[in-house]
Amino acid sequence: MEATESPSLSERLKQWLRRKSPLLIILSLISAIIFVFFWQRIVITIESGQAAILFKRFSGTEIDRIYEEGLHIFSPLDKVYIYEIRKQVAYHEFDVISNKGLSVHLSLAIRYRPEYELLGILHQSIGPDYLTRVILPQIESVMRKELGSYTAEQIYTNESGLLTSAILAALEEVGRNYVEVEDIIIRSITLPKELVIAIEDKLRQEEFMKSYEFRLQTAQKEAERLKVEAGGIKEYHQIVDESLTESILTHKGIEATQELAKSPNTKIVIIGGGKNGLPIILNTDHEPVVPTTNQEPVNEDGAGSSESNTAGDNTQQPLSQPARKDP
Repeated sequence: MEATESPSLSERLKQWLRRKSPLLIILSLISAIIFVFFWQRIVITIESGQAAILFKRFSGTEIDRIYEEGLHIFSPLDKVYIYEIRKQVAYHEFDVISNKGLSVHLSLAIRYRPEYELLGILHQSIGPDYLTRVILPQIESVMRKELGSYTAEQIYTNESGLLTSAILAALEEVGRNYVEVEDIIIRSITLPKELVIAIEDKLRQEEFMKSYEFRLQTAQKEAERLKVEAGGIKEYHQIVDESLTESILTHKGIEATQELAKSPNTKIVIIGGGKNGLPIILNTDHEPVVPTTNQEPVNEDGAGSSESNTAGDNTQQPLSQPARKDP
């Protein structure tokens, strides 16, 4: 008998495929359906400004790996959590009760973002809704505690920077929960209308009193200045009075007479003919004038007066003109 040849490997594979083709077609269809159905869980795109944390069905959260921007393929059994890592703004309003029982309404704007390096721990400890779980409740709690010991007026006027202190305390408290709160901005403070009117009226009165005190201080400084100026003038006159002796006044009168004698007007100077030995100046066209201790200049028309500081009175000594002889 002739020995039968054994089929080759390729022929055996073809035979196996022919036998299993219905099963393979069914499996391919099932895989395609699963892929289409779980497409969004298998192929995931992480957009710009985002990061992802993977939760594995059988091993839990991967806290040591952060998936960055781009296209990623995951098992449909696992779940991906995407976080916004850009700066975000949340608006929040709440009421604070003052130490006298009045309600103060605060409106805040909060800028925050998660800490990138601790994103896995944040997801495991708090979760994606960390804003409503941690940030807002802790800010409310700290600010109520910090502001509750003050009056509504002190809160409204931010006396001694108490709002700033409350904000800093809130930022420190929230920062312990794997998130970064960059700033807390107070958008508005609302009080009952009657209380606001009373506070504003009080502030206006305080500003008016400050202005009045400033005007009083200005007037006081001006009075002091005038007093110093008057004292200086008084001292000046005392010095002048003490220095005006008889000899000085006579010397000044002689100097004044010499200056008048130098003028181009025609005149006659009689030496030693006046009071206290002062010269007499005679104008040839008018009556002669006797200079005293303080002689004023004589005008061209002959009018003039002499003032004596030593005697204390104004005197003028006219001299009779020489008798005119008839031709």
